[in-house]
Amino acid sequence: MESRIQENLSRQQRALVLLAELLDEEFSYLKSGKPQDVSRIEISIQELLRQLAMERVSLRSQVQSIVPGAKRVREILDSVPVEEGDALRDLLLKLDGLEQLCARQAAKNQNLVLALFDQSRKLLNFLQEKIQPKGTAYSAKGRMARASNAPSLVSGRL
Repeated sequence: MESRIQENLSRQQRALVLLAELLDEEFSYLKSGKPQDVSRIEISIQELLRQLAMERVSLRSQVQSIVPGAKRVREILDSVPVEEGDALRDLLLKLDGLEQLCARQAAKNQNLVLALFDQSRKLLNFLQEKIQPKGTAYSAKGRMARASNAPSLVSGRL
C-alpha cells in the first residue's frame, strides 16, 4: 500500500514540475502579448490541475485505507516502516517546494494579467471620452441635432 502512495506522490511531483513549466510559458506569452497562446495554455493548465485534484482524492482514499480517519500522508508516517516513511517525507518536502514555486509563478501571472486588464480598461475609457460628443448633440427625437450658425428666419405663429 505504501508503494502506491509513493507512486501517487511521484506522479504529483511530475505534474507539479509540468505545471511550473506551463506557468512560465504562460508568463512569457502574457509578456509578449499573445492572447490566443495564453488561452491555449490556460486550458492545459486547467486540465492538469483537474488531474492533480483527482490524484489527491485518490491519495486520500489510500491514506484512509491504512489509517481510518486520516486525511494526510503526514498522519500515517508513524504507522509505516521507517525507510518508507523517510522516502515519503522526502517526497512531501519536494512537493511542498514545487507547490510554493507554482504558487509564486501563478501570483506573478495574476499580477501581470490584472495590470494588463487595468491598462486596457483605462485606454478604453480614454478613447470613449474622446469620441463622446460634447454638449447637446442629440435632439429630443434621438437624432443628431443640426444647429446652423448662419442667421435664419423664424416662421410660424406667435
